[in-house]
Amino acid sequence: MGNAKSLSGQKMDLRFLPEEQAEVDRLFAALSTSEGSVATRTFSLEALKRHVKEALPPAMLTRLYNGMRRVKPTDRVHGSCNNVSREQFATFLSQLLRGTCEEKGLMVTNMISAAEGPTKTRDVQKFTEDLVASVVHVLTHRCELRGWTCRKSAVLPDSMQAMVAQLLSEMKFQDGHQSLGPQCLDQICDQAMIEEWVFRVPQVGVFLSVIIHKGLCLLGSSFDLSTLVPERLVDQGRHFESILDVLSVIYLSSHLAQEHRHRWRLLFSTQLHGQSFSQLCSHITNQGPSLVVLEDRDGYIFGGFASCSWEVKPQFQGDNRCFLFSITPRMATHLHTGYNNHFMYLNCGQQTMPNGLGMGGQHHYFGLWLAADFGKGHSKAKPACTTYNSPQLSAQEDFLFDKMEVWGLGNLSETYEGKNKKSILDSNPEARCLLEISGLAGHSEGLREVPKNED
Repeated sequence: MGNAKSLSGQKMDLRFLPEEQAEVDRLFAALSTSEGSVATRTFSLEALKRHVKEALPPAMLTRLYNGMRRVKPTDRVHGSCNNVSREQFATFLSQLLRGTCEEKGLMVTNMISAAEGPTKTRDVQKFTEDLVASVVHVLTHRCELRGWTCRKSAVLPDSMQAMVAQLLSEMKFQDGHQSLGPQCLDQICDQAMIEEWVFRVPQVGVFLSVIIHKGLCLLGSSFDLSTLVPERLVDQGRHFESILDVLSVIYLSSHLAQEHRHRWRLLFSTQLHGQSFSQLCSHITNQGPSLVVLEDRDGYIFGGFASCSWEVKPQFQGDNRCFLFSITPRMATHLHTGYNNHFMYLNCGQQTMPNGLGMGGQHHYFGLWLAADFGKGHSKAKPACTTYNSPQLSAQEDFLFDKMEVWGLGNLSETYEGKNKKSILDSNPEARCLLEISGLAGHSEGLREVPKNED
């Protein structure tokens, strides 16, 4: 009964490895130094702010502190204390980082509630806004953007608004609907709703982990940032401003397989390579899985994930891992419906078949289509794309665009590297296409030029 460290606190500590627990103890000691006696040592909100400094916004530091302070302690001495005790500190971190969905949901509820009384939807919305803004803030402050940028704005940038809306769209209300409109802001969110939300939206837990690991500089060895933010690679270090900002990249990366998350290679950009369909084809073929992204002249940002390497040919290609997506004005992904296998299409130089790049739908009625007459496209969905069940992605059904990018995902595998040995057919997709139409065999396919770094 006389132990300063409660049984509850000891149980929580077991979730950390010994070296991790030592790191947690060192941080608590640093926060609680000169605040109270050794026997009753605690720390205040001011101490937390002094330690973290500018790494996290004040609003998020206050939420973290409240989340810790609202943990119910078993130690009677600390039960009436306004500061945070070691037991509360360890329990909060353990449940937030290693706990079940119920435990994480409880800690999130502690952070959301601004005062005594029921938690309302508007409280969850404000928490989510603070959460998303804090992730961008801490990654920027710690120089962990990995080559990407964040959009600076006096108001919440479009990507932040879109990310907040996307996270909240998964919240299920008691009446069964999932639309977060103005009429829902005063609805009461009970503990079960928040727990289910945390379960349905893993990004909430991931973002909180980023804040703990990068904001408090705690247990960083247990968190691989490359699974959240891929490294951006642009040839020869050329200056390049992407259509995508770091939040857009985080969102898209979360929908990719693990092997596609750690590194993205710029294959094509209108900014660097010009507005040329033949240039597009020559840069993206035989490069493995990729993301096609474009921004129409109305500011809508959207595209598609190609699960396989692009090939110039008059047939559909790809598989059911492909999907379409939108980034602005809303973040959403649209997966394969099973209706047909019209996943990917890339063709040029023909008179009888459409020439351009397409994904989903059918000829002349694609979910996403970029014409060989570069700068023009369409996104037809009445009521939805048959392949991906996607709505119209662009502002106008027939759209114009100036900005387009294609990103190769992960490392280029040996399978595709073997196909990239120099050939006239690689640099001239139209020639390849005409050869296929004529029925002639590609005899030069087996006579590729050997790179200088190979024997």
